Amino acid sequence: MEPLYDMLRYQMGWIDEEGRPAEANAGKAVRPALCLFSCEAVGGRATEALPAAIALELIHNFSLVHDDIQDGDTHRRHRPTIWYRWGHSHGVNAGDAMSVLAHLAMFDGALAPAKALGVSRLLTTACAEMIEGQVLDLSYEQRQTVSVADYLLMISKKTGALLEASVHMGSTIGTDDARTVDAMRTFGKELGLLFQVRDDMLGVWGKQEATGKPVASDIHRRKKALPAVHALATAKGPARERLLAVYRKDAPLTEQDVTDVLAVMDEVGTATYCQSLAKEHAALSLQALDGVELSKAARRECAELTHFLLEREY
Repeated sequence: MEPLYDMLRYQMGWIDEEGRPAEANAGKAVRPALCLFSCEAVGGRATEALPAAIALELIHNFSLVHDDIQDGDTHRRHRPTIWYRWGHSHGVNAGDAMSVLAHLAMFDGALAPAKALGVSRLLTTACAEMIEGQVLDLSYEQRQTVSVADYLLMISKKTGALLEASVHMGSTIGTDDARTVDAMRTFGKELGLLFQVRDDMLGVWGKQEATGKPVASDIHRRKKALPAVHALATAKGPARERLLAVYRKDAPLTEQDVTDVLAVMDEVGTATYCQSLAKEHAALSLQALDGVELSKAARRECAELTHFLLEREY
């Protein structure tokens, strides 16, 4: 079974394709960090949340492995994806294995059985919502237009569910105060929306040296991310026809196609709109914590985290 686990180690960035130790880009580890941070923020010990944090990172990577197969992406984090290196079938098995290991990780640790079961349920529920979001995302690829409301529903599930669960799980482990946990959960929900809105912006305007993806990669893929959704919903007349012509093409997009799309987005103020929406969710995330008893340090760190997610370049 060693080849299977080598694929998992490769996905986590611990080894290279030949099984040699490596220091590859292992991702941002946002979800486990949120879980540990949330546990400490409400007065708990981060060590108690370690199994949950590990489970969250495994689930996230399971979703990436399967996303890469579904999207046909050949590279992630500057390296070949698992399916591209070892084949579709091995990619499916590797993703499945990470999902199973995530749920096994939840049995580790010293949480009281009732709390451990409750936290496990939060993770499983988030997984179900994440998969629902992926189904919506795939279905949107077959539609010419997607409304902003449809888009927000999709990202609240595909990306937001696991990020919300990261905060919800960590705070549930750290405190028994229901009001505090509920406020932290809302904080996590808004952070999840903020995270994906910013991610979509980077998919169009991000710098390749920071993101590891080609400039305007989401346009090249005709992805129905927020910039495309907004531009298609806002552009009128010839500008809208130019957009529709590009997004209806069967052939790969040319650089001129991408330039045309970027020009329309500039005309209708798409970047400004996206940043405004990101700021809105950043503000809502911090408002959720109003009236909740948190230490000054914890409240400051929540604000710093929100600001980082709002301004991040990768």
